[in-house]
Amino acid sequence: MSNIHIPKGWEMPENEVTPESVYLNRREVLKAMGMVSLFAAGALPACSPPQSVIDAHPEINLTDLEKTVYPANRITKYKLDRRITAEAVAGSYNNFYEFSEVKEDVDHHAQRLQTRPWQVEVTGLVKTPKVYDLDDFLKRFILEERFYRLRCVEAWAMAVPWTGFPLKALLDDVEPLPNATHVRFESFHKPFLAQGQFAFWQPWPYAEALTIKEAVNELVLMATGIYGHPLSKQHGAPIRLVVPWKYGFKSIKSITKIELVDYEPSTFWNTLQPLEYGWEANVDPNVPHPRWPQTKEELIGTREVRLTQKYNGYSDFVASLYT
Repeated sequence: MSNIHIPKGWEMPENEVTPESVYLNRREVLKAMGMVSLFAAGALPACSPPQSVIDAHPEINLTDLEKTVYPANRITKYKLDRRITAEAVAGSYNNFYEFSEVKEDVDHHAQRLQTRPWQVEVTGLVKTPKVYDLDDFLKRFILEERFYRLRCVEAWAMAVPWTGFPLKALLDDVEPLPNATHVRFESFHKPFLAQGQFAFWQPWPYAEALTIKEAVNELVLMATGIYGHPLSKQHGAPIRLVVPWKYGFKSIKSITKIELVDYEPSTFWNTLQPLEYGWEANVDPNVPHPRWPQTKEELIGTREVRLTQKYNGYSDFVASLYT
């Protein structure tokens, strides 16, 4: 009798896995080129986008330092159960309300954002408050590539290869005080640059928060890159948060300030519409949005519909936080 393997929910089917030799060879080519525009041409195991879509995205120019860190070493611990979303598809369908409420327009309007120089202040209840610039992050912390599922509260999803470092490493660097209970994140506030911020009735700048226990979880990533190169502006350049078991609005883009506090901070969407966007915002198929169910999700680019997984499929890593 032959053995039958029943795949677990987090495992990627064999026919959707890029052979390791192909993946490693591709990485060497990218390093030699000093740029990674080949990703947009369908090098990842996903549908190849039309050439017109590829050409619409600006060329990626890496600094000398960035050429030494991208693409980063891939961490294989975090498995996928689906194909990576094609870069041109993921880059053309974004929520970034500072620039536009129309997803397909964000990649155009976000190009106005100047991401260098860029500083992130880490302050509050920490022993050693610091101000980092982007190169500080690239030099001080070891970058790694992780393939994560991303689930939007609007019931669409994608799979993304992020590059970054654990938020815990940054918190360890500033040494939180014992009375710190939450971490608050804040984005930029430039209304004359980002026209969405002229909506004065909304609580700009965009802010999000995690509990300390959530923040130090191994999954939480400070992302500086995507698809093997620095973050594109529509994805939240130059540095953003990635919390893969929560709805996407928790993963704040273009961070300028991180503050450790001893209270539950207010957050952007929870302040605007608390009945529709919970503070915790964990992916849970059993808790519907007031205007639609959350039991299913649609993968952008392929229109494939899948059942939504509790904690977006990361229960083994985070369920203990909520017992």
